[in-house]
Amino acid sequence: MPDGMSKKPSRIQMRNRSLILDAALDVFSAHGYRGATLDQIAEAAGLSKPNILYYFTGKEEIHVTLLNQLMETWLDPLVEMDAAGDPLTELLDYVQRKLDMSRDLPRESRLFAGEILQGAPRMLPHLRADLKPLLDEKCAVIQTWMNDGKLAQVDPRHLVFSIWATTQHYADFDTQVRVLLDDDPHDSAAQFLDQMYRSLLTP
Repeated sequence: MPDGMSKKPSRIQMRNRSLILDAALDVFSAHGYRGATLDQIAEAAGLSKPNILYYFTGKEEIHVTLLNQLMETWLDPLVEMDAAGDPLTELLDYVQRKLDMSRDLPRESRLFAGEILQGAPRMLPHLRADLKPLLDEKCAVIQTWMNDGKLAQVDPRHLVFSIWATTQHYADFDTQVRVLLDDDPHDSAAQFLDQMYRSLLTP
């Protein structure tokens, strides 16, 4: 191959990388980074450990790859908040998008939570370079809505933190929630959170 050019991965290579990452997501979300092993990932993927090491240098590279893929997905619901939209609708829609993520992406939520609980050793640069500027921008939008009398006055940052806490709880504590509730937790959660944030934010 000429210098500077790399061979395009074959269909089998792309399939195996996808198998490895999906299996690793299961393992990391269940056992955390420290508790996960390459042997567990290989077993979950149905591949040998040497095969895993053909595609990735080790457990850390797999973990970092998953986190890098997750970051864009994690930011999307906040990115979609539109400064030109109706303030209450925009915030309630944001709550719903985050709750939908907890329902649809529980493994990713637990992966993210586990990384943060460890002090974000692999994700800290993303938090500083990507999440912090986005949060600053959206909190400034929320504060403008409040200053214009379109929303009740609360601290925008703590508002966003509370949205994260009340929506991601349903993924991170799924087992406990399902033991304590008789119905689908996301259906009743959506109704409750809409009522709670609507009451909090209506001026």
